[in-house]
Amino acid sequence: MTVEQKRYRKFLSKKIQQLNDIVADLDSLVTEIGSDFYRVSIFGSARIKPDTAEYKEVYHLAKLLASRGVDIVTGGGPGLMEAANLGAKEGSNHSRSFGLHIELPFETDTNLHLDVKYHHRRFSSRLDEFMRISHAVVVTPGGIGTLLELFYTWQLMQVNHITPRPLILLGSMWEPLLKWMEEFPLKRALMDQKDFNSIILVRSVDEVITKLEPSIQDFYQKAGMPIPTATVAGMPTATTTTPPLASDPAAPAGSAAPIVPPKTTP
Repeated sequence: MTVEQKRYRKFLSKKIQQLNDIVADLDSLVTEIGSDFYRVSIFGSARIKPDTAEYKEVYHLAKLLASRGVDIVTGGGPGLMEAANLGAKEGSNHSRSFGLHIELPFETDTNLHLDVKYHHRRFSSRLDEFMRISHAVVVTPGGIGTLLELFYTWQLMQVNHITPRPLILLGSMWEPLLKWMEEFPLKRALMDQKDFNSIILVRSVDEVITKLEPSIQDFYQKAGMPIPTATVAGMPTATTTTPPLASDPAAPAGSAAPIVPPKTTP
């Protein structure tokens, strides 16, 4: 590297740091202003196919949440992201389906069930967008990308870089991960027992609804909005009970309760 290149690199690095500070300030300001809409980010694998129990479960979860006045946010891709966005579209005419798309060589376009698209070139800005526009996170089965999203959310809550929010792990695959973390990082005092207080482990869609309802209702009550019965695609719906996953025969089933208002798109 020449002397001139070193100077140029140092100059650009300084400018990047300045831009990072500006983005952080803007992010804090937008977060402080808040939103009129309760939004749930649903993370999960792009590889899971529509004919699987996991796909159908995530679709049903998003549909139930949308019927309760909740916007759904995903990465906008295929698999469980598509399931969630499709469920959001079919769950209500009032809730919106968000996709935060990332440029990947093997995933060139979004799924077809989005009302709002945001495009990102880097995972870092995309992760921050998820945190900025969401009030709760549900993590469904997934691989490295889903683990990144889970641990990013968890770590930001641990260090108080984002406000506390429901962080729900749905499905049987997460329990062994948590046990491993208790067995190794926790036993070596590399994390605190209280860190696990941020995690809510559930086995069924109805448990997710039950865990989120207090947060959803509190959000809309503070906004001064009425709480009507749930609606699907503009029609009132009865309370439903979700069967457990075929892969989780022992999963408990509960009842979903009435909830929050439909809303208008700004």
